[in-house]
Amino acid sequence: MNQRFRFFRLSGAVTIPVVTVALLALSAPLAASAASSYPSDTAKPDLPSLLSGYTSLWQSDGVNDLHGTVVDASTLARNDELAVWINGHATPAQQFLALQDSEYQPSDNSAYDQSITISTALGSVLGPIYVTGRQNGSLPLTSALINSSNGTSGAYVSTGASKAAFSYPRPFLPTDPSTPAVAGDDPGCAPTVVNASSLTSNRVGAPYASSQGNLLITRVPSVVDTTHQFSTNDVSLSAAYNSTGICTGGAFPSGHTTTAYQAGITLATLLPSLAPEILTRASEAGNDRIVLGVHYPLDIMGGRISGEAALAARWSDAKYRTEVLEPAQKELIDYLQQQCGGTLDACLARGAAYQSNPYGGQAIPGGTSQIVTDRSSAVAVYGERLDYGFTKTGPVAQAPSVPAGAENLLLSTFPSLSDAQRASVLAQTEISSGDPLDASGSAGGSWQRLNLAAATSATVQLNADGSVTVASVGGKAAVLPVAATNVTDPGAAAAASGSSSLAATGLDAEPILVGSVAATLLGLGMVAALGMRRRRTR
Repeated sequence: MNQRFRFFRLSGAVTIPVVTVALLALSAPLAASAASSYPSDTAKPDLPSLLSGYTSLWQSDGVNDLHGTVVDASTLARNDELAVWINGHATPAQQFLALQDSEYQPSDNSAYDQSITISTALGSVLGPIYVTGRQNGSLPLTSALINSSNGTSGAYVSTGASKAAFSYPRPFLPTDPSTPAVAGDDPGCAPTVVNASSLTSNRVGAPYASSQGNLLITRVPSVVDTTHQFSTNDVSLSAAYNSTGICTGGAFPSGHTTTAYQAGITLATLLPSLAPEILTRASEAGNDRIVLGVHYPLDIMGGRISGEAALAARWSDAKYRTEVLEPAQKELIDYLQQQCGGTLDACLARGAAYQSNPYGGQAIPGGTSQIVTDRSSAVAVYGERLDYGFTKTGPVAQAPSVPAGAENLLLSTFPSLSDAQRASVLAQTEISSGDPLDASGSAGGSWQRLNLAAATSATVQLNADGSVTVASVGGKAAVLPVAATNVTDPGAAAAASGSSSLAATGLDAEPILVGSVAATLLGLGMVAALGMRRRRTR
């Protein structure tokens, strides 16, 4: 059996939603919650709390006017430097893609959104098939789940409260209030009304700012998309610099990035064999907000955290998982295979894989050129965008800190593993502690440290004691069985095969809290579960 492609058994409870949506397949995407309600509908992640580490960098004045106090000048300066560099070095092709990624599907379905533009991650054969299915109504369950306007996962959480709480000015806004207004901008966007004057002392004299402290951001002109790559219609594209909705809205966290990751993680969990590429494409969509000059790297990191927490909540909801996610997964895989005329592996092999070269080969300051050519490079680029090379602001070398529920993001990639084993995979693949927004050691764990691209491309070795060791990342996700010579008793063999309760290691090692799972660090990064079963939502 191909371990990269796994199908879920359908619950009988999906009969009504399937029929209801199928009858209206050619209308606007339906919200699955219209047919039912789910525990996670009202138990959404508290984003301002998850992102509270931002207050160690910047303190809003509390009135949502984009003014406040700089707390960590060096980190915010790095934030500025990278925003200007990315905006100024993106290729014309990347600027155009950034405008495409900024689009939201209107109510008449005449355009597209990030849940459709992310299709390039599926490669040259499956990508267009996915787009056609989304546009012609052949994927009603998938659309109702993933679309960025009202999808039950794709638009599950909103960043409005967080933006108001942190109230940080966008990079394209002038720092100097006396800067002349841009012709055509809404009056409410005039520099005398909306500006970044609280950052003046942190910007004046910087090589990436004018003598007045205005960041050297270039506005990407509006265009009309006539390619019909994602829509059968011509689509007008704009970064909307001139609208009060953008200029007065806080930069942190990025709302577009949050929806990009909600769509990306949703699609990655539906198609786990392509998860690393899809996740990297989501990171590109987030990075494209910096290309347009409307966000900073920290905003993208905050958006990713928001999307991770959102999808973990959905996948941790057993009712939603069986009635919404799993039926949509079956619909999508069946459709892609039927339309391409073969297995997903065979279809992928017939075409070109996802590729990206955002800066024409130029290396980002302190990083790489972020070129994607294959899975290994995709995983590397995703990892680089997890923290954009920021200098550590907190304690380093802290123990793994996997949030409770995050392990459910690996359910479709590693269905044979237990909750504790999946948490161990996340613990072994997460990045080191100390980055801005890292919440290691807190009760909620650290979403910032999760490296889902690495985790979903891991080769996992089962051990006789029930623990798992990540042998490598960047390839095809796989679980290696326990070597016969290592199996000493039937109980160990059962635990190694993926039972829900793992045997204690019995070794004298310091336990590490990994969300709600107690774990023990063994040897070089091997994490063994201590036989605690995570409570599931029923």
